[in-house]
Amino acid sequence: MNTASQTIQSNSALTLVSIVALTFFGYLAIGLPLAVLPTHVDSGLGFGVVWAGIAISTQYVATIVSRAQVGRLCDQYGPRRSVFLGFFSYGLCGTLTLASALVTDIPAASLSLLLAGRLALGIGESLVSTAAITWAIGLMGSRETVRIISWNGIATYGGIALAAPFGAWLTGQYGFFAIGAMTIGLAIAGLMLAQTRPPVPGIKEKGIGTGQVLGRILPYGVALALASSGFGVVMAFVALFFHNRDWDGASLALSAFGLAFMGIRLGLAQAVARFGGLPLARISLVLEIVGLLTIAFAPTPTVAIIGAALAGAGFAPIFPALGNEAMARIPPQNRGVALGLYSIFLDVALGGTGPIAGVLADHFGYTAPFLLGGGAVVLGLAICLCLRRTSNG
Repeated sequence: MNTASQTIQSNSALTLVSIVALTFFGYLAIGLPLAVLPTHVDSGLGFGVVWAGIAISTQYVATIVSRAQVGRLCDQYGPRRSVFLGFFSYGLCGTLTLASALVTDIPAASLSLLLAGRLALGIGESLVSTAAITWAIGLMGSRETVRIISWNGIATYGGIALAAPFGAWLTGQYGFFAIGAMTIGLAIAGLMLAQTRPPVPGIKEKGIGTGQVLGRILPYGVALALASSGFGVVMAFVALFFHNRDWDGASLALSAFGLAFMGIRLGLAQAVARFGGLPLARISLVLEIVGLLTIAFAPTPTVAIIGAALAGAGFAPIFPALGNEAMARIPPQNRGVALGLYSIFLDVALGGTGPIAGVLADHFGYTAPFLLGGGAVVLGLAICLCLRRTSNG
């Protein structure tokens, strides 16, 4: 029985890795242009900082708008179709980016093609990331929801972390058109991998309405959004915070955040099974608050790096732990829509935190964003303290 149990666990891990690899390929494509796109639009094409920001945010707008529709597609037709469409979108993004790089002597045309590619990239992200989670849940069962979301998150942030510096090197060696060519290659690799995975059929039975789904997940989504504000300010402002104080080590702070995040995610399923999603989320939010305040009032860079690690460890369980509780309230035929709607709260929080925190930093200094993030997480904790556990959360 022990050998049989180990075999089942091994097969389960291989199944999960093979599905979250789809997410990994997708986020490699997303991470490739991050370090070079703003400079390319600003100085390369000559459109300035504002258009550089628009080029980055266009992807996230497309992701937010398409999330719910993608979830419905997964529910009705199965996640495999969504993944195929997603990697076709990534391929389209690569093609448009390649075309944009070939007409840089016509800046307006180059920027238009680039923005169209960013829209395709955002739709591809929505299709692949949502479908990969529902695909894994369909193959492994809803009991594995926390582990699936946790590993999917590792694939997400790991893909971006690896791709961003590689994209910078690639552009330096071969020019911006290499970003488009590599994106096409990743799209082809994703399609080939998806073709080998066993399909999960859609559920034809009618579930509850989208409004009811939103109502059931709303408090969990709001708590997620508030917690994500803390994540957003660390990612956007910790480097500026260090620079403002003439400190070295901003990259170490970001690495500490990321390593703590991934380390906690690896063992998260067991922790949720032992303590429950909501109790763990409450403890994690307290830890995130402590981390953000430690950064805000850090007297030395070492203390700020420790604060970043605490914030990363605190934020890591929030999406899976609250997501597990939210999904337990949703019938199987609405799982994709629920995941799409739930993810929107994260997207909106990350999109909205930067501008608000930036205004505060401009007026009150670089401590203000971390105080804003800490205050938002306090509100998220208050919501979590008012929630009750679901029957299988």
